[in-house]
Amino acid sequence: METLTFEFPAGQPARGRALVGCVGSGDLEVLVEPNAAGSLTIQVVTSVNGSAPRWEQLFKRMFEGQPHSAMKIDIHDFGATPGVVRLRLEQGFEELGHD
Repeated sequence: METLTFEFPAGQPARGRALVGCVGSGDLEVLVEPNAAGSLTIQVVTSVNGSAPRWEQLFKRMFEGQPHSAMKIDIHDFGATPGVVRLRLEQGFEELGHD
């Protein structure tokens, strides 16, 4: 098991919380919560050792240079593919009604 942390600049705190997916389903779980203004923090707990470059590239494509609310995102991975990760993140943002 590895725990990875990524940070990106952000705007004002997100409003509300969202939980999508279910780690026990063979998928992954994403929890989105408000964070301090100016900071988007992502913590990934993954069972796939050595996957940090893959995660980093996905998050850079999604968050670098784009305006986002300040959020704390916790991801509990179950070996999910980047496509599933992005889908779950977008579902969480849709549940919050923004970003």
